[in-house]
Amino acid sequence: MNTVLQAIENRRSIRSYEPGPIPRETLLTVINAGNQAPSAMNTQPWRFVVVENQGFRKKLLETAIPNSKKMVETLKDHFPQRYRFIMKRYDELADPIYYGAPVIIFVIGSGPSAPDSCPLACENMMLAAHSLGLGSCWVKFGSLIMDNPEITKELELKPEETIFGPIILGYSSGQPKPPVKREPSIKWI
Repeated sequence: MNTVLQAIENRRSIRSYEPGPIPRETLLTVINAGNQAPSAMNTQPWRFVVVENQGFRKKLLETAIPNSKKMVETLKDHFPQRYRFIMKRYDELADPIYYGAPVIIFVIGSGPSAPDSCPLACENMMLAAHSLGLGSCWVKFGSLIMDNPEITKELELKPEETIFGPIILGYSSGQPKPPVKREPSIKWI
């Protein structure tokens, strides 16, 4: 099978990591893959912030947990099973947001092309990470930190910028089974 198609088929969202560091050269390779993503009119509306510092990670987690719980509360009435599943993670895991991954990469973008372009950079990064033997996961709840001025200052987040990651990275401590995928809905004309 083609190696690109194989990487797409075999990459999984990893939520269990070994605690060890990732070599800087490997992280730069992953970021460069993101930087090679297509963007509208080649605007490249992204920048990357790599978080390895444990103290800062703790601040991120302390901010993201209450904000994510507020978001999850909106599921309670209409999607009670999903609500219970997510809330159970808060009880069971010490880090239900970043899953103890040793590295968090924030993909931050601005401008009209960012919503279309930055997700492409994220996907490139996750496929590159997989090809390098790393696990990764896109964690939306991990972006719910913008109400903390200390964090936004450290990330140098400007008012016009949006977080399109974060992507968590690390060496996987287990490989989840592939989820069942529905057949694609296709209309041929």
